[in-house]
Amino acid sequence: MSRPHVTLKIATSMDGRIALANGVSQWITGSDSRAKVHQMRAEHDAVLVGVGTVLADDPLLTARTVPPPPKQPVRIVADSKLRTSSQSRLLNSQGLGKVVLASARSASGYSQDSITDTPEIWVVPGQDSRVSPAALLDRCAVEGLQKIFLEGGGKLAASFIQAGLVDTIEWFRAPILIGGDGLPAVAALGLSEMKDAPRWRTAATARIGDDTLETYVSA
Repeated sequence: MSRPHVTLKIATSMDGRIALANGVSQWITGSDSRAKVHQMRAEHDAVLVGVGTVLADDPLLTARTVPPPPKQPVRIVADSKLRTSSQSRLLNSQGLGKVVLASARSASGYSQDSITDTPEIWVVPGQDSRVSPAALLDRCAVEGLQKIFLEGGGKLAASFIQAGLVDTIEWFRAPILIGGDGLPAVAALGLSEMKDAPRWRTAATARIGDDTLETYVSA
């Protein structure tokens, strides 16, 4: 069984920041880029985010294309401690498509109060009581999900990069500067030698409205 292909989507300022220091992130990129992201979601089997993104932004993660896709991607949250709120838009929109919480602990610890439809929970523990990227992808493969669209945040992106599990990066870069106090697109990778830095090859560059889309593939 082949490992699913993982595409990491990043949307940042020119200096690689995904939000202001206070967490404000809407909207860094323009409407054309956001429409392109919805198209990309529709082309994948699953959309994956970390629980931090869900708690901060309360996203739907659906592919809102015109016309709508014949089938919505599965929406997966890497949620080690099952912190996704029962009031979240994700859990209250399961009629639009399947939602999965990927946890590092037993599903018995999850409160289901106020949820009409209980989400599916995958227990895929890794190191430090966090979700294992490799185990999560193994489960995706079992479920027939072969194209995964990873939308962040920075910690989840870093964990997949460290594990060598990102195949493509779609990097939307807006013509603004946020500065060093902004939040980085990728969390710490723990590098001590430049030779250990993951290397990528530029596959394409395109203009999307006022933004730039850079496509990288693993070298």
